[in-house]
Amino acid sequence: MEFLSEYGLFLAKVVTIVVALLVVIGFIVANRAHMKDRQPGHVAVTRLNDRYEDMKETLLEAVMSEADYAERKKQHEKDKKAEAKAQAKKRKAELKAEAKARKEHDKHPDTEASREAPLPEQAEADAETGADPVEGEVVAAGEADEPVERKRLFVVHFDGDIKASALSNLREEITAILQVAGKEDEVVVCLESPGGMVANYGLAASQLARVRSAGVKLTIVVDKVAASGGYMMACVADRILAAPFAMLGSIGVVAQLPNFHRLLQRNDVDFELFTAGEYKRTVTMFGENTPEGKEKFQNDLEEIHTLFQHFVHEYRPQLDIAKVATGEVWFGQRALDLALVDELKTSDEYLTSRAANADLYQVEYKERQNIAKKMGIAAQLGVESAATRLFSRLAAWRHHAQ
Repeated sequence: MEFLSEYGLFLAKVVTIVVALLVVIGFIVANRAHMKDRQPGHVAVTRLNDRYEDMKETLLEAVMSEADYAERKKQHEKDKKAEAKAQAKKRKAELKAEAKARKEHDKHPDTEASREAPLPEQAEADAETGADPVEGEVVAAGEADEPVERKRLFVVHFDGDIKASALSNLREEITAILQVAGKEDEVVVCLESPGGMVANYGLAASQLARVRSAGVKLTIVVDKVAASGGYMMACVADRILAAPFAMLGSIGVVAQLPNFHRLLQRNDVDFELFTAGEYKRTVTMFGENTPEGKEKFQNDLEEIHTLFQHFVHEYRPQLDIAKVATGEVWFGQRALDLALVDELKTSDEYLTSRAANADLYQVEYKERQNIAKKMGIAAQLGVESAATRLFSRLAAWRHHAQ
């Protein structure tokens, strides 16, 4: 028994030393990578319709008979060709209309406005008879029924931490999307964040506000949590969707820090702080915090809270801001009752439902990472994984001992 105890103590020491070494190595490598010039990244685009279609086809191939699946695949290919032909015909008609409009403009520039749009009664007649609005030719009814132009949804994922580290990618993704998105399109942000630094999340919310300023519809979907700074981002949306047990709200401000003044005083250690300006430093970790400094720090928090409330109310005027700006967090159904969200729906449910009548494009900005940075990230992940396993085993051991 004594041997096992000594062995366990030795093993704990070894694990501690290994983890410490990994932390130091990861920190050094990550810092070196960060100090180097940032490598330019690129925007990766994935068409989600194709992903969903591949999943569907994989399952159908497994559950259908070989003959039935072959027949279905043949019909599917035929439908795709017909759709492509219809789209090509529509594009050809649009080009002819543009060419005709330019020709009319060259002949009669002063009457351009009157020639741009056909009379309503003529448009109705064309629709009923199947007349080609460009050339006035009558086409078959089946050829006249062209498919309605599909809308485009641009999907972005934001997984936030305390520093809103995903902000650097978000700003690139929004910039790329706004180069091509029109007023008929939609941007969907799958948002997960418990909040964090005020300035960082304020800038992240401003990036989303660019979408609305451009006149593009913005939808935000929350599957797990959008609290504090996360909700600051979410409230910018035209429409907020949330899973039934997602956590939302936390419209408040928090700041906390330890104070070691008495510990230093007991050990005869003096801490000297020099400032210029009455409120350059209000509270510190090592000095003695005065009542005046604490009061000023609290006033600063209250001012930030007021700005937070005004920002939320600007984008969601239907909210009873005094009722929800208490720092509390509410789950999906209660958040819906308080108008913090507009509908209960998961991101998977929303995206798959829209895939039937819209083209979904997932947009992701990816940085090119050099070897040093990759090693730093790998070391960091390894340390986090080892620490998580260690704490889980310790918790299980304590529970078993009790």
